[in-house]
Amino acid sequence: MKILDIAFTGYPVTDIKRARHFYEEVLGLTPSFLWGDETTAWIEYSIGTGTLAIGNVAPEWKSTSGGVCLSLEVEDIDAAVETLKKAGVTFHPPTETPVCFMLFLSDPDGNPLMLHKCKNPEPKSGCCCGDGCGCH
Repeated sequence: MKILDIAFTGYPVTDIKRARHFYEEVLGLTPSFLWGDETTAWIEYSIGTGTLAIGNVAPEWKSTSGGVCLSLEVEDIDAAVETLKKAGVTFHPPTETPVCFMLFLSDPDGNPLMLHKCKNPEPKSGCCCGDGCGCH
């Protein structure tokens, strides 16, 4: 077997309408694919070269407050903080590292998310750490 790429990052959700409000109204994402309705759906959001999918199409696929964490690169970490505050989203204050800022939160189903802001991304790779590893 040869793994070629990451197909998508997927999160199970329990309430499609509530999840769409969070991902579309709070985070500002636009659906690139939608199947289903307000009760049962699969929704994809194209973000850069990746895809985030949310849905509730399989009963064995359940939300968790641990495990995989999707990291979304933001343009302005301070603006992200203000947006989350206005939306009433609970989150941990941003953590600063030598190369980036990380802000941890959860979606309405408890799936972990990170908002990430690289301090000085390399123009070609977008890498934060300065050695071209593409670590974010």
